Amino acid sequence: MDYTSKGFDETNQQTDLGAVIGNGREILFQGFNWESCKHDWWRNLDRKVPDISKSGFTSVWLPPATHSFAPEGYLPQNLYSLNSSYGSEHLLKALLHKMKQHKVRAMADIVINHRVGTTQGHGGKYNRYDGIPLSWDEHAVTSCTGGLGNGSTGDNFHGVPNIDHTQHFVRKDIIAWLRWLRNTVGFQDFRFDFARGYSAKYVKEYIEGARPIFSVGEYWDSCNYNSHGLDYNQDSHRQRIINWIDGTGQLSAAFDFTTKGILQEAVKGQFWRLRDAQGKPPGVMGWWPSRAVTFLDNHDTGSTQAHWPFPSNHIMEGYAYILTHPGIPSVFYDHFYDWGDSIHNQIVKLMDVRRQQDIHSRSSIKILEAQSNLYSAIIGDKVCMKIGDGSWCPAGKEWTLATSGHKYAVWHK
Repeated sequence: MDYTSKGFDETNQQTDLGAVIGNGREILFQGFNWESCKHDWWRNLDRKVPDISKSGFTSVWLPPATHSFAPEGYLPQNLYSLNSSYGSEHLLKALLHKMKQHKVRAMADIVINHRVGTTQGHGGKYNRYDGIPLSWDEHAVTSCTGGLGNGSTGDNFHGVPNIDHTQHFVRKDIIAWLRWLRNTVGFQDFRFDFARGYSAKYVKEYIEGARPIFSVGEYWDSCNYNSHGLDYNQDSHRQRIINWIDGTGQLSAAFDFTTKGILQEAVKGQFWRLRDAQGKPPGVMGWWPSRAVTFLDNHDTGSTQAHWPFPSNHIMEGYAYILTHPGIPSVFYDHFYDWGDSIHNQIVKLMDVRRQQDIHSRSSIKILEAQSNLYSAIIGDKVCMKIGDGSWCPAGKEWTLATSGHKYAVWHK
C-alpha cells in the first residue's frame, strides 16, 4: 500500500508499522490508576484532554475498556462489551473522539493472557465461554489452568483460565477483536498486559494482524537482588526484556522495568548505579533505547497497590532523568494530576525541553558523573542535566539553565 498517496491524513500515513518507533518522539501518558474505576473515569479524562494535548503527550494509555469480572478491568470476560466500571460505551467513544480532535492517540490495554469463563465445562471448571461473543470451549484454555488446550507458552496467571494462543481459532478471533478495537472503536495504540504469559511470537502476529500505530508490552519480572539489596549488574534482567522485544519481531516496545528498578535505588544516594560497566545507562534504555518505554510508576507499582513504588520525595529527580534521556518516556497520572500544580508544571517544563531541543528515543548520551550523590550527563548536542544534591554545572558559557527544581537541573545550548 502506498502510504504517501494523497487523501490520507497524517494518522493514516503512520499506520506503516514501525513509523512511530522509527521517529522516536513519543511521550506517553498513563491515564489512570488502580482506583480510577470508582470515579466515572471516561468523563474525568474527557475534561483533561485539552491539557494532556497541550502538555505534549502523543498517546494516552487507557485502562481496559471491555467488560470485566473485576472492576479494574484485568479479569475480562465479554471482550466485545465496551460497558465497564470506567463508563459506558457512549462515554468511551466520546472520549476517543475528543482525543482524536486534539491529536492524541488512544492506547488500548490488551488483556489476552487470561479470560474468565461463563459456564462450567471439563473438570467442573468455568472454562467455557457460552452465551457471549467469542464463545470458545475448553480447547481455548491451557491444560495447566484447567482447560483442554495445550500447555502454556509462558508463565501462568493463577486463579483464572489462561488462553491457549497456540490454537488457530483463538488467534483468528483475537486478531478480529483487535482489528475491531483499532478500526471500529478507534484505539490506535496497544499495551499488552502480562506479556510473560504467552509467547512473544503471538504478539508479533497480533500486531501484524491489527496494525496499531504503536505497541508496548508489559514484560515484568524481578530484578536481581542480593542480601544487601539490588545488584549493581542487571544485565540478565534487561536481556530478558530485550529477548521479548526480539520475539515480537522488534514490532513492540517494552516497559523498561530494569531502569525503574535501578533508578529508584539510585535516587536514594546511590547514583553510581546509573552508569553500567561499559559507561552506558544500565537499563533497557542503555542497550535498545528505541524500544525502551521508561517510567517511574504505574497502577501496580504505585497507586494504592504500591507493589514496588518509586520513592515519593524523589520523583522530580526521576522525571528529570527519564524526560531528558533516550528511550520513550511515560508519565503517570497520579504524579501529573494528583500531586499538585507544582509537580505538574515541573513535568511540563521538562517535556518542553525534550521537545524544543529535539531529544528522541535514540539521542546520544555521554555520562559525565555517576557518584553516590551526583549524576550528570550530556544528551544529544544541546542538553545537559544533573540530579542529586552534589553540586555540578556544565563548563562553558554556551550553556543556559533551562529548568531546575529540588535536586535537579537541566541546561541547553
